Amino acid sequence: MNSRTTTTVVAFAHPFELAGCPGALPAGQYPVIAEDELIQSLSFEAYRRTATFLVKESPGLTKFFPIRQEDLDRALVEDRALSERIHDSVAALSPPEDEL
Repeated sequence: MNSRTTTTVVAFAHPFELAGCPGALPAGQYPVIAEDELIQSLSFEAYRRTATFLVKESPGLTKFFPIRQEDLDRALVEDRALSERIHDSVAALSPPEDEL
């Protein structure tokens, strides 16, 4: 069976939680490893996701947490939305430039 492994890096601006990971994880950059297998018997090349792992690295220790891609996508959207809400709140509190 043919398979492929891809690694990407995701960035969170705020602490976040993901099913499959213990508790809240701090903001930062995290490698994500995706494993896909080739679907046989098709007239074109196509792959099926078989596993996704979030990698948490700390000095002397690397942990791989099995996660669902859908959960990761949702957490990234929530992180971006939180950043936008915070930015909008700060902008609303800042005085206009002509009042400085």
